Amino acid sequence: MTSTAFPLLRHVSWPAWRHQPLRTLTALLAIVLGVALAFSVQLINQSALAEFGAAVRSVNGQPDFELRAQREGFDEALYERVARHPQVQVASPVIELDVQAQLPFGERVALKLLGLDALSAAPVAPTLMPRVNDDAERLALLSADAVFLNDAARQRLGDAPLQLKTADGWARVKVQGRIAAGGPPLAVMDIAAVQTRFGWLGRLSRLDVRLQPGADRAAVLRALALPEGVRAASPDESAERASNMSRAYRVNLTVLALVALFTGAFLVFSILSLSVAQRQPQFALLGVLGLSAGERLRLVLFEALLLGVVGSAIGLLLGTGLAALALRLLAGDLGGGYFPGVAPRLQFSLWAASLYGTLGVVAAVVGAWVPARAAQQMAPAQALKGLSTAHGPPGFVWFGPAMLLAAGVLASLPPVAELPIPAYAAVACLLLGGIACVPAGVGLLLKALPPPRHALALLAVERARHERHTATIAVAGVVASLSLAVALTVMVTSFRDSMVDWLDQVLPADLYVRVPSGDSARLPPRLVEEAPKLSGVRRVITQRAATVQLAPERPPVALMARDMADAAQSLPLVGPLQPLPPGATAAYVSEGMARLYDLRPGQRTTLPLPDGRRIEVFVRGVWRDYAHQHGAVVLHGDDYRRLSGDTRITDLALGLQAGTDVTALQQSLRTLAGADAESLQFATAGELRAVSLRIFDRSFAVTYWLQAVAIGIGLFGIAASFSAQVLARRKEFGLLAHLGFTRRQVLAIVASEGAVWTCAGALLGLVLGLAVSVVLVKVVNPQSFHWTMEMALPAGRLALLCAAVVAAGTLTAWLAARRAASRQMALAVKEDW
Repeated sequence: MTSTAFPLLRHVSWPAWRHQPLRTLTALLAIVLGVALAFSVQLINQSALAEFGAAVRSVNGQPDFELRAQREGFDEALYERVARHPQVQVASPVIELDVQAQLPFGERVALKLLGLDALSAAPVAPTLMPRVNDDAERLALLSADAVFLNDAARQRLGDAPLQLKTADGWARVKVQGRIAAGGPPLAVMDIAAVQTRFGWLGRLSRLDVRLQPGADRAAVLRALALPEGVRAASPDESAERASNMSRAYRVNLTVLALVALFTGAFLVFSILSLSVAQRQPQFALLGVLGLSAGERLRLVLFEALLLGVVGSAIGLLLGTGLAALALRLLAGDLGGGYFPGVAPRLQFSLWAASLYGTLGVVAAVVGAWVPARAAQQMAPAQALKGLSTAHGPPGFVWFGPAMLLAAGVLASLPPVAELPIPAYAAVACLLLGGIACVPAGVGLLLKALPPPRHALALLAVERARHERHTATIAVAGVVASLSLAVALTVMVTSFRDSMVDWLDQVLPADLYVRVPSGDSARLPPRLVEEAPKLSGVRRVITQRAATVQLAPERPPVALMARDMADAAQSLPLVGPLQPLPPGATAAYVSEGMARLYDLRPGQRTTLPLPDGRRIEVFVRGVWRDYAHQHGAVVLHGDDYRRLSGDTRITDLALGLQAGTDVTALQQSLRTLAGADAESLQFATAGELRAVSLRIFDRSFAVTYWLQAVAIGIGLFGIAASFSAQVLARRKEFGLLAHLGFTRRQVLAIVASEGAVWTCAGALLGLVLGLAVSVVLVKVVNPQSFHWTMEMALPAGRLALLCAAVVAAGTLTAWLAARRAASRQMALAVKEDW
């Protein structure tokens, strides 16, 4: 580089920042929001997982392994055999229950209750060892009515005596001390008291086992010859399951958060393309003075690099603040409900900051690559004479169709590690391919358009015909943001409409009665027997709800034993029912269970019962279930009671006669429940539908907000894009003024061009958005959440989106033209750069 060229760089280094502040701010905002949202989602989930894992470790202690069975435990005779093994140093028996605690004034709190042997638990789980109050009884550790609470439980329950719900009623206990374990509300009692009061005599939930130094775990397990249904589990298994359970949700949120970053790359492309086009004379002069083609390339890329660095730095700061605020307001939940009871503290991650900061910089540099190549390939001598063209490189005509073809191939591939990675890549290819096809598509449309007779229209059409490659620059950000907004709108609407239809199918009764979930949950037998006889009750459907563990690395599967005469009428089936072979037990699995465990109608499989026994069932059909993402199975009530001997009922669905007084009926049911009346929960079908939809909207609140961000950035980008282009055409407007065009005619030409380009962008964005929505609804959703839904097109909302884009583009072009086409626009032809 010559000494003459070097000082001139000071005047051309950052013209994009100086002369296009609005568009530069738009691109910067897109990068900031993309990095901030993605980084905040990562911090929130990482903090929640860390807090949940710490709570699990404090409850489980640090054994070498745990012996576990299904929810209802295993025979305590195994404890003696394990404790006597010569390679076992300590074996600590544990009973783990979910119970309801009731305060003296009636408030109820969900509580995890652990029954421990204080003598054996201390070496394995020191944080669970009770610390007896100074004023407590001397042998409070072994007292049958003493309970010890962690800090979270003490904050909710205090130190007053309370009652715990048992299978036979309520047990009164006294708070005699505390435990150091963190996490959600937790209580510890003597294991013998828990067995006696909660109906667990002769059974245990788990055994925490610590081996002798140097012992071979595999050899010990072989020697123990564990009974059927009992397995060795890792102490961190629960935390791993929680991570796997929430992984699809947080990955989808992260991808949605990167929508803004994706849009930002197109806005960077647009701003630098306009900047390079405006600065052709400067680049040409610098080239003549000795600035090489490679240096021009690096100059443009360095501008994008600076934009990316500034945007990423601000985004990381904003993301940290958003994460801290969300953890305070949402407790790490983000609407998904995966970490109930966990109140995590923010845990900053340097590697995550580096990753998302790098993504922001890469997005900016990638968006600048094509403009930088244009600056590199410029012929300085021709550019000085005004002979350079603004047309894109002809060698990339194949790029758009190739990306669209690749999108079709990627959308047909299976998920990777149970995540729809190829489907997300298909969405990116659709967007890239669609935007790359803009010039060709516009060219075909203009070729088919007959020449207008009106002079102004003919001028606009001919200019568009010769400058159609600028369409990519003008509408790239529009197409990206609008297509993603359309896709998200269609996806959320499809899911919500499908859920409404599903609720209509699964809520056929008028009134529902249940008890809170927990190990002692059951409706009073007298209530179950007498409910069908009450006045106004037309029919009663009973259900027993429980959970079973099919695979240790996956969350539990919901097991529902339901009295139903015709499964085709009671369940929203996906496909026909298979004929039931003689003597077989029918099972109806949800879509999630069918996908996760590779089950098909007509297949036989084994299913564990809550007590640990396994039965063989025949998969008669698959049904749609939006309530249990990780699987559910329905058995006929008679089959379940015959095979398990369990006659407990947890839910009643009551069909009522017309005109029945629901309030009076609820009072009659409470009377039948007796002492358990306060634990009953009532809901009508309408109330359940409203609650379900409220939970749905809360879960998708982040999606709605990200959708608004994408639309806002797109509209802001339209305004900045047309402003920059119109201001760059002041000499053209001056020439038109010399040729006799009035100011009003110039404004009409520019507004018409803005309407044409935004209509083209809106049409392409709509088509691309619908294509992306097909991938999201038909591929991403089943691969992420294991259920299907029907496509729903909200025509009204989509029309409003497209109309907003067209109106914003037209209005912005007109306003910008008013500024550029001033009364002195004829003098612009005399201006020199």
